[in-house]
Amino acid sequence: MTKVVNYISEAFQELKTNVTWPLWADVQRLTIIVAVFSIIFALLTWGVDTLFGKAIAGFFNIIK
Repeated sequence: MTKVVNYISEAFQELKTNVTWPLWADVQRLTIIVAVFSIIFALLTWGVDTLFGKAIAGFFNIIK
């Protein structure tokens, strides 16, 4: 158990001293960029899904 506590303690110490954290303004800017691209990607996926759904439905209506 001592090894686990020591590992966690050293990990937190490394996060405090050796990691270069981004500025808050950069975090906000990049979060907005990721959110916008996620929404765009979701809309494109929905559009392609709808298009293929209608195409397949039309194909099966032709086959009937």
